[in-house]
Amino acid sequence: MKPFIIIALACGLFCCKSANTSNSKARSLFNGKDLSGWHVDVPDMDKDPNLKSPFLMRNGLLVSMGTPGGHLITDAIHQNYRLEIEYRFAGKPGNCGALVHASTPRALYSMFPKSIEVQMMHQNAGDFWCIVEDISVPEMEKRRGPKEKWGITEGKERRIVNLTDGSEKPLGEWNSMTIECLNAEVKVWLNGDLVNHGSNATATKGQIALQAEGSEVEFRKVMLTPIRKISK
Repeated sequence: MKPFIIIALACGLFCCKSANTSNSKARSLFNGKDLSGWHVDVPDMDKDPNLKSPFLMRNGLLVSMGTPGGHLITDAIHQNYRLEIEYRFAGKPGNCGALVHASTPRALYSMFPKSIEVQMMHQNAGDFWCIVEDISVPEMEKRRGPKEKWGITEGKERRIVNLTDGSEKPLGEWNSMTIECLNAEVKVWLNGDLVNHGSNATATKGQIALQAEGSEVEFRKVMLTPIRKISK
């Protein structure tokens, strides 16, 4: 565990417990049968109509096959919520991510929608990636690099490394990720550990997206619960 975040971990766990949610309003974002409520944005499919979508339902699981690269995006816009995701790499470890506050499609590298990405990449789960949106964290220069290199577009330092090491489960096992978006804050827990906490986000609502980014990933849970406020 990175030593400079012990206090942040304790604070984050408290805040997780004090978030005011309504479990009766919790709902799955996929129905186990098809991709109703989502749409696919895969640039290569525009060029070749014979390409198959990398997103599909298989044995009740939502699956990202990894290629061709692109995103599965909710039709609806969401604000102030807790998103619970259970995922695993189905084969070789690799890359994937969950995007929050997504808006303009293909805003970065003609591929990634404007958003804040919560990384799922193996051994890097919980990193933030700023995609034409921004967010702040404590120890910013230590975790993002020299300030003069920060940015939210191509060629800039967009990665903000996570708070912990060793929070991911062994390959093949299911990881549980919770992303809490409330006003301009985004908090992320992985398997019970607080792995990131950002504030002053430049977006506070938007669509939710899952990535196809080179690796096959299975999702057995994508559950959204509205949040009203944090109790003091």
